[in-house]
This record gives sequence, structure tokens and C-alpha cells, in this order.
Amino acid sequence: MLKDLYGKTRQKLGLHTHTTVSDGKLTPEEAARIYRDAGYDAIALTDHWKYGDARELSGLKIISGAEYNVGDPRTEEGVYHIVALFTDRDPELTKDLTPQQIIDGIHKAGGLAVLAHPAWSLNTPEMIMALEGVDATEIYNTVSEKGESFRADSSIIVDMIIPKGRNYPLLASDDTHYYGGVDNCKAFIMVESDSLEDGALMTAIREKKFYASQGPEIHLERAGDKMIVRCSPCEHVYFASNRAWSKRSTHGENITYAEYNITEHDLFIRAFCVDKEGKKAWTNAVIL
Repeated sequence: MLKDLYGKTRQKLGLHTHTTVSDGKLTPEEAARIYRDAGYDAIALTDHWKYGDARELSGLKIISGAEYNVGDPRTEEGVYHIVALFTDRDPELTKDLTPQQIIDGIHKAGGLAVLAHPAWSLNTPEMIMALEGVDATEIYNTVSEKGESFRADSSIIVDMIIPKGRNYPLLASDDTHYYGGVDNCKAFIMVESDSLEDGALMTAIREKKFYASQGPEIHLERAGDKMIVRCSPCEHVYFASNRAWSKRSTHGENITYAEYNITEHDLFIRAFCVDKEGKKAWTNAVIL
């Protein structure tokens, strides 16, 4: 739990983690201890096809979860990794189900369905638009950069689907498998909430009351015909939209404020910043 630039309470969450229950290198207890020591307030253990219930391990709150992957390995035929979070029971899903049936099953168990690493999976906008009820997606996935892949950032896909009506909450997650400083404790979301209760966290995520980060703090708001970013000291701030080009970046030392003049062609704005260590933070998108 931390206080942000506005004095609001933020909870640090890691929402995509694997252990020896499936294909991770550490046990659940070991993983929880590492994340606890790194200052996380809670993590979800999301082992492949292995439901993990809500509990406390090594002094850390564990959010219920699992990851359901279908369609490997040919991405052009559709590869979908769907993470279940906050379910109140085991969804009891089976590998013969379609991605839509998996999403529906997660909802029946009271949880959130997250489309994981769409860039890594090469999920096209058409593939994503065919899914109903996705509750969030990952804009950044650590293991997709630090492990054995290179498609960690899903920004381009996010920017293509938002104008089509898919303005999902944008998560940053580790998808931890390897540990040892490779893919653990690198990415997280900072949720505005005084409580660590599941219901409060779920509501905050649904309402996009969080930012995603590797370290920096960032906030985006509209002020008349401008979009304003306030952030911890960074060297670069970018405003992204559906437009192919416009002047929408600020560069320098210790930037804590940046603004963008909204144009008639902008359908949405989201922002991200980069600090002097190269660590990024991302806002959710604001529809204009």
C-alpha cells in the first residue's frame, strides 16, 4: 500500500504468476515470499489449467486465479490465453472449450476474464472483436520480453481495438515463469483502493481506477480541450490516439507534467511515460 501523487491509497498487484503447480520454477510459497518482499500487496497465482483459490501465503494476499490457454501453436489459427481472476470457486473448465466458453465460464464463477498478452499471441483485432465479455487485457507482459519471446508490448493492438468499442482496462503483468530476476517483480498495476477486499479491487479494475507500471507513477485527465499527464520524474511522456500523426510527446529531464491539445480527429487518448532507467508506466484510455 502506497500513497500516490494525490494522496490516494494505492494497492500494488501482480495479476499473472506461475508456479510449480504448472510450469513455473518456484513453489507458490516461494513465489509469494518474493513478491511480498518486493512490496506487492497481493498477487494472483494463475497456473495453467490449475485453479488456485484465494488465501494467504508467506504473509501475502493471494487472489484466486488460473490461466486457460487454447489454440497453440499456430497463431494464425487463433491462440488465446485467458486469465481468470477473483473467481469465487473453481470454474471447472476443460480443454475442449472455445475461448468464448472459457470467458463465459469465468463469469459464471464470479470472476474477471483477462485476455493475456495479445501481441505475443498475435491476436488480430478481428479475433478480439469476436470475443464477448473480455474484462481486461494486458498492455505489457514481462515474460514476453524477458523470457523466450519479444512481443511484450501490446500497445499497437490496443490502439486498433479501442475505436472499435473495445476500451478494456489495460494491465501490466509479469506472467512469471523463470524467477531469478528474469521475469518476476517487474510489472504491476497500482489500484486506487483503501481496501484489499476482492470486491473493492474488482470494482476499481472495472472502473479503470489504476495505472499499469514497471516503476513510474502516471495519471491522465482531461482539462477542457487538453489532456494532462502528471507523473513521477520521467524523461519521456507520450500521448497515444487513433491518429497516425500529431505532435504528442514531451522529452527532457525530470518531467512531471505534460499536456496534449485534443484535435477533432482524436477518438481516444491514453498516455505512457518512460523514466531515466527505461521503465514505463501506462494509463488507461479516455474516450473523447
